[in-house]
Amino acid sequence: MSDRVNVEEIYGKNVFTIEKMRERLPKSVYKEVVSVMENGGDLSMASADVVANAMKNWAMENGATHYTHWFQPLTGITAEKHDAFVTSTGKSGHMITSFSGKELVKGEPDASSFPSGGLRATFEARGYTAWDITSPAFLKESGAGVTLCIPTAFCSYTGEALDKKTPLLRSMEAVNKQALRIVRLFGNTKATKVNVSVGPEQEYFLIDWEKSLQREDIIFTGRTLFGAPAPKGQEMEDHYFGVIREPVGKFMKDLNVELWKLGVPGKTQHNEVAPGQHELAPIYETANIAVDHNQIIMETMKRVAEHHGMRCLLHEKPFAGVNGSGKHDNWSLCTDDGVNLLDPGDTPNENIQFLFVLACVLKAVDQHADLLRQSAADVGNDHRLGADEAPPAIISVFLGEQLEDVVKQLIETGEATRSKRGGKLKTGVSTLPEFEKDATDRNRTSPFAFTGNKFEFRMVGSSDSMASPNTTLNTIVAESFCEAADRLEKAENFDLEVHDIIKEYLTKHQRIIFNGDGYSDEWKAEAERRGLPNIKSTIEAAEVLTNKDAIALYERFGVYTKSELASRKEVIFETYAKTINIEALTMIDMASKQIIPAVMKYAGQLARDVNDIKAAGVDASVEADELKEISKQLAAMKKALDKLKKDEEKAGTIKDMRKRAYFYKDTVTTSMINLRTPADKLEMLLDKKDWPFPTYADLLFEG
Repeated sequence: MSDRVNVEEIYGKNVFTIEKMRERLPKSVYKEVVSVMENGGDLSMASADVVANAMKNWAMENGATHYTHWFQPLTGITAEKHDAFVTSTGKSGHMITSFSGKELVKGEPDASSFPSGGLRATFEARGYTAWDITSPAFLKESGAGVTLCIPTAFCSYTGEALDKKTPLLRSMEAVNKQALRIVRLFGNTKATKVNVSVGPEQEYFLIDWEKSLQREDIIFTGRTLFGAPAPKGQEMEDHYFGVIREPVGKFMKDLNVELWKLGVPGKTQHNEVAPGQHELAPIYETANIAVDHNQIIMETMKRVAEHHGMRCLLHEKPFAGVNGSGKHDNWSLCTDDGVNLLDPGDTPNENIQFLFVLACVLKAVDQHADLLRQSAADVGNDHRLGADEAPPAIISVFLGEQLEDVVKQLIETGEATRSKRGGKLKTGVSTLPEFEKDATDRNRTSPFAFTGNKFEFRMVGSSDSMASPNTTLNTIVAESFCEAADRLEKAENFDLEVHDIIKEYLTKHQRIIFNGDGYSDEWKAEAERRGLPNIKSTIEAAEVLTNKDAIALYERFGVYTKSELASRKEVIFETYAKTINIEALTMIDMASKQIIPAVMKYAGQLARDVNDIKAAGVDASVEADELKEISKQLAAMKKALDKLKKDEEKAGTIKDMRKRAYFYKDTVTTSMINLRTPADKLEMLLDKKDWPFPTYADLLFEG
């Protein structure tokens, strides 16, 4: 790859963009496509045939031989089945290329082997993929060649959503419909749509590929299950925003090029807090495209890293003792005529529409804090949430000093007559300019923080799909807008009703506002006094999906049916149990076949050394003490290993998936910790050359 990169030249090169459609489609077909993209509806089959042919020709001109319906099942990753652009003419040995509108619009992958939570039985194989016309098709370049990827939704034969995308699209329509009611009531007659804008910040680790292959835990689980801390971690804070190392810089350069070719607007890159940790942040996009692009980012990171002799780890907590990785979900609402509903302007106390929207969002988050927490629940994220690196499991909203002061005025007096100003920032250096500073600082401990003209949902895990958090956000805000619009549309005095709603919502839901240290024990106690939920684990969070309030909410706005919610709850239990099962079996394998044999060999040699030293008439107390401690920890490890094996056997006998998941959480994970503890102590006692696999120091500082 050339050292020089012309971003404007390569950007979107591998995307069937709206501009390429304009160039390649007849004017009437192009207009029909744009109309469906903007207003919904079905594309006529005649037009679909024309689009499919143009898409195929473009793809083949760029080297594509196959196409796939690219979808996002409940595994949280993407899926694809490749079909070649060839068909038989009926003449012996003669083939031609073709791609029909029917093949573009609908696919039929096997639905039986994807997680469905009971929506589909194994013998019920039929499932359908449906083209998401709003998300552009793209070309994937890989070892399989060039493949045309068509973003699609995935549903069952009976119409239930088997994927992450379908509920997201439903929620976008729901919040658009209700938000339009709000902007109309406030006098905006030009806007025809309110779009959900999303910008996910993706954190990740890079380690040496060859060293990673020497660790079963990284291979099978994506994280380290054993590992003593390195002498140096992140305590010096020298990695954060530090100079990017050459190998990592080359990876980032190639990653950017691959993403830009795919139309993914990668913007910001830097070193994160933990050693070996980095971040990529794109420019904001419409929600479903941002979700698609985030999946592309994660896939591309792994592929490019391998080409550079590195492994990309997206697990939320790949290393104990240093920060894990998240994915901050920056969320806002913007009209198609350019108005950001979450932009307070220079004087937020005078921006009535903003205050109204803010009050509605606070109401939504407070009423459905449990659902918002659930939307970020993930097996890996259980290791991260609440640690001194990520938000606590308690949902709260950070507004900052300026907005908190405005809210306080509105609650106390019913009106806000002032807004705090940022003033000038003075450095005390004559050659540095003075500049306007923000009226509000940021709070990295808050799970849901207002950051100028958007909310930043910081709880989402690094490996997780962005679809579920945004589906939940869209739906709960749609409900809040709907209830407020119902009142406003019936009001005799609009201005007075707006005033009353703002004050009522802020007063009733002010308990969700917290600007302090979310890590502190004091906040946990305060949150309990306020009655805020503190849901600590993924499977506990899953329980809220089928309570009556959740079912009523999602069915009211057509986002999930009752059966779809029940299926997702079941999938979470199953995924949790399977994940911990794999981790436990991996620990058993590593302990039995690698660590214990290595320690026994080392201890045997040490015992011989002790006898040799004693035979020589020299004091062997130091060596004997070392041998005694190693034997003590080895015995503890063997005892813990036997306990974990028994727990694993018992888990396999539990038929009810919910009970099995809880057994893994309450019993097996405890046994895993008890096995790791003596193993990590033994790592510190053995000679480095005798330890059976690379250590944290090897992986994080020598990669």
